[in-house]
Amino acid sequence: VCAGTENKLSSLSDLEQQYRALRKYYENCEVVMGNLEITSIEHNRDLSFLRSIREVTGYVLVALNQFEYLPLENLRIVRGTKLYEERYALAIFLNYRKDGNFGLRELGLRNLTEILNGGVYVGQNKFLCFADTIHWQDIVRNPWASNFTLVPTNGSSGCGRCHKSCTGRCWGPTENHCQTLTKTVCAEQCDGRCYGPYVSDCCHRECAGGCSGPKDTDCFACMNFNDSGACVTQCPQTFVYNPTTFQLEHNHNAKYTYGAFCVKKCPHNFVVDSSSCVRACPSSKMEVEENGIKMCKPCTDICPKACDGIGTGSLVSAQTVDSSNIDKFVNCTKINGNLIFLVTGIHGDPYHTIAAINPEKLNIFQTVREITGYLNIQSWPENMTDFRVFSNLVTIGGRALYSGLSLLILKQQGITSLQFQSLKQISAGNIYITDNSNLCYYHTVNWTSLFSTPSQKTVIHRNKRAENCTADGMVCNELCSSDGCWGPGPDQCLSCKRFIRGRTCIDSCNLYDGEFREFANGSVCVECDPQCEKMEENMITCYGPGPDHCTKCFHFKDGPNCVEKCPDGLQGANSFIFKYADEDRECHPCHPNCTQGCRGPTSHDCIYYPWTRQSTLPQHARTPLIAAGVIGGLFIIVIMGLTFAVYVRRKSIKKKRALRRFLETELVEPLTPSGTAPNQAQLRILKETELKRVKVLGSGAFGTVYKGIWVPEGETVKIPVAIKILNETTGPKANVEFMDEALIMASMDHPHLVRLLGVCLSPTIQLVTQLMPHGCLLDYVHEHKDNIGSQLLLNWCVQIAK
Repeated sequence: VCAGTENKLSSLSDLEQQYRALRKYYENCEVVMGNLEITSIEHNRDLSFLRSIREVTGYVLVALNQFEYLPLENLRIVRGTKLYEERYALAIFLNYRKDGNFGLRELGLRNLTEILNGGVYVGQNKFLCFADTIHWQDIVRNPWASNFTLVPTNGSSGCGRCHKSCTGRCWGPTENHCQTLTKTVCAEQCDGRCYGPYVSDCCHRECAGGCSGPKDTDCFACMNFNDSGACVTQCPQTFVYNPTTFQLEHNHNAKYTYGAFCVKKCPHNFVVDSSSCVRACPSSKMEVEENGIKMCKPCTDICPKACDGIGTGSLVSAQTVDSSNIDKFVNCTKINGNLIFLVTGIHGDPYHTIAAINPEKLNIFQTVREITGYLNIQSWPENMTDFRVFSNLVTIGGRALYSGLSLLILKQQGITSLQFQSLKQISAGNIYITDNSNLCYYHTVNWTSLFSTPSQKTVIHRNKRAENCTADGMVCNELCSSDGCWGPGPDQCLSCKRFIRGRTCIDSCNLYDGEFREFANGSVCVECDPQCEKMEENMITCYGPGPDHCTKCFHFKDGPNCVEKCPDGLQGANSFIFKYADEDRECHPCHPNCTQGCRGPTSHDCIYYPWTRQSTLPQHARTPLIAAGVIGGLFIIVIMGLTFAVYVRRKSIKKKRALRRFLETELVEPLTPSGTAPNQAQLRILKETELKRVKVLGSGAFGTVYKGIWVPEGETVKIPVAIKILNETTGPKANVEFMDEALIMASMDHPHLVRLLGVCLSPTIQLVTQLMPHGCLLDYVHEHKDNIGSQLLLNWCVQIAK
């Protein structure tokens, strides 16, 4: 397995490096996870290493090359998960040298039988042959992709023909280059590919690109996933339902999806997300390692993101947070280093042409949970009265200190409260909070509860006096404990006097009332599981976490667990689990014969769908019914077949009689009733409305000959005819000669001469004769000269002589 590219028509370097990079990417590669792009390769390069490629998950692009042969001889399937120009899974164009005879002449895609998604474009290849003979609709799976399948004639007039055994469709001139059809030749009953024209030759529905037999292990490639050689709809799931414990449990036979393969272990440079191998975790998950396996786990709140602090890494030359670097802290949860706010950052630095910070931008720091160094605030916007932008800050590490300090807040006259409501630890360094004339609440904080070592100290003075804060009502909420608070309100407490919900202190949990019911886990109020039904007053809704601690279920109960619905086709260890709900809304297993669900405990309560219905009767009771059904079905089929055959035969006889009546009886006998020469009065005069012209067959001395249809008035039979129409520019003499020709034809009665059926006297005279379906004899002999024997030619000579 190798990674693909997405460079399109861009060249990474010179032609030599382009070839080396191509060889490095795909040598000994069988499956390309991505796009296969072959561009800007010279005519004398060895591309034999491409023969190993069997599958491409993205698109195949071959463009701007000069080599003659594309050796992708073992490529069977292009999945088209990514498309070139949003429409093509296979794009081959401009493969020739403008000032020479070098260029692509033959596609070596002899085993390509499946393009799962996307169309095909093969054009503007000056020397390419045979591409327009391929039946691309047999290769392209999606019907809509046919609109994006463009293969005009590419090659020069020097292209040869396909070998006669290829029936006109080939990749090259020899019998080994014939295209193998695996879709358009299948029986109607096949719902995918096949390996022959009969019903018994259908491939398994999970096969892609054809097969060698009917089983899921006979596929050349898999539609969805390959599980140890067998094509399956999905890989064995990581969790299966245990009907004994009523829980989803880890499946020891689980496998992960890696491209189109099921693997027991993801490659070392991939991580596991649910049951798939991915290159990186999505934005809502973080990468963790469990039991030596790198996995993606959902983030409880904000996914971790480490960023450089002021004076480190990418910000090594920065002295403060300012408008030029504040965007580097977007979505950061951990600051590796320090955060420093100086006046040149908050109010701008004219000397370095740095604008002032927009105060709204400071909300970027609401995602920060940890600062490994120190927090230094010596300037802050005047209209902001607290530091609530750091409301999620939990830890100040103090690995680097500012003159022995890990937290410094100096001379901020507009600040009234700190509001570090999540701060739990200051690992090292001292605290310095001074000369903040309006700051309150600082004196209530139990700072020692935040320190990690006894040597840490606080230097807090020249702020607003505690008694003045109390007089102004700037005191902790009554629900806060003696540890103090960071500001006003029950959500600013360091700890709670009674209970806590989230980060807010409360008087009691919603055990018996409230929109959302809770249970008390110590002093923490935890919301009941959504599957618990909210009980009336004076009754608790749940007594613990999870769906197995509900007093009553909101929907259904499966064992001890409350569930939204009973298991319906949930994967178990060896089969799928189906259950039904009784009148008490409790889930019970369906009868073993119910394979698609049920409404009750017996086999008669099974649910069936019309296209998959199966009997649930025991085998000894089903045998007579099966026999009767088979015999009755065969009898009905025979009767219907006979009826249809009689109908078709009668219709054929009726048509033959009508044709004989018009072509023989009325045209032969009336013309020579007494052996005398016929005259025009005895010809059939046809109405113009009885004739319909289809296409031009040729032009003669008097006019044009058309292939047409004659529908005699009052009849339903349609007779193929040839209609000769006199040119409008001819004069009266030509009209006379035209009628003489009609009289001569009418006077002839011979099995080897075309019969005259009639004349239409429209403004332009029309002569109607029998149609020769094979056209002119001379042209026919020229076209089929290799297949006409001497006996047949001799017979024709005798007939002409007669």
